[in-house]
Amino acid sequence: MLGNCSRVVSRTAFNYRTSFTHRSLQYPLTSTIYTLSGVHQNTLSPTSKHLGYSNKHVDTFLGLNQPRIIRSMTTDTETVDVPLQVAGEYGYSKTVNPETHVGGWLAFRGDPNVPASGPGNNWTDEVEVDQAMEFRPNGAIIEHKPRILVLYGSLRESSFSRKCAYETARLLERMDCDVRVFNPSGLPVRDPTLEELPKVLELRALTQWSEGHIWVSPEMHGTITGVFKNQIDWIPLNTGSVRPTQGRTTAVFQVNGGSQSFNAVNELRKLSRWMRMPCTTNQSSVAKAWQEFDSDGRMKPSGFRERVVDVCEEFVKFTRIMREQVGLLNNRHSERKETLEKGRLLTQEEKEKEKAEAEKLKLLSQVSAMNQE
Repeated sequence: MLGNCSRVVSRTAFNYRTSFTHRSLQYPLTSTIYTLSGVHQNTLSPTSKHLGYSNKHVDTFLGLNQPRIIRSMTTDTETVDVPLQVAGEYGYSKTVNPETHVGGWLAFRGDPNVPASGPGNNWTDEVEVDQAMEFRPNGAIIEHKPRILVLYGSLRESSFSRKCAYETARLLERMDCDVRVFNPSGLPVRDPTLEELPKVLELRALTQWSEGHIWVSPEMHGTITGVFKNQIDWIPLNTGSVRPTQGRTTAVFQVNGGSQSFNAVNELRKLSRWMRMPCTTNQSSVAKAWQEFDSDGRMKPSGFRERVVDVCEEFVKFTRIMREQVGLLNNRHSERKETLEKGRLLTQEEKEKEKAEAEKLKLLSQVSAMNQE
């Protein structure tokens, strides 16, 4: 097992803004649930059930069954440095498992041990990122680096959407983010009977881990590619009462083989809204992508490259703002009412069963009334 990668998480000693803890926001570590809003409460030892995916393999992917080591403490907040052993030796590496295609989250790095590194002309080292690195919203209590998942929509060896995705990943690491890139190779076409495949579990676990997404797709026949849409199809809108994507931010990018178009980013925005993920106002569309990247896969100087930097900078600031407020914004009247009446949020299956039983009782009541007449 490789993958001892430090994660810094802020833990508050009190309930922040509200005592209501939304299940979709819980991020379990030790014996405490951490939420994107800073709310926490004691719970049992974490398992995949906390993620909404009742499967033993998810624990392995997120390292939930690994020991936690507290390295340092501060007076105001407790800073926990957590080495997660994720996805075995292939998680924090440049290559995927040849059998399961799992891992390779650091494929964008030139040197796997050097954040934001890349091949060829590492122009991202020269980008001024002070604003993005130093920005903190007023009253911020979450201290760990923004957790960003990058998705792209092509399997070609010379994929321009992957090249663009890698450039955003390098920029985001420069802007002090914790970045993981998901490789869509090996992910099967959506099929509910395949939900326990390692590749599917990896994508879902990474989504639950993340606080924001970067989406990059080529435009194909006026819309996004099937490769990209398939990844979103595998991410459930809800699993029981857990919503794996709700409140996470997105930034959208597209690459074009010809002149500039916005069909793909418009479709990505629609998907983002459907997945209940707030999207940045800025976006990037790279025209004639084959002219914009050099032989090392690095973007050449241009207005397109500047726009990519702008979107990434806005995205980091937006994510830092939104992750502080997710618990408040997703604290719904209807769900508070249901929790008060039922003791918890019901799954869709339970709601349907309850509805069917109510209909059955209504029908029996009508039959009984007719018999009495």
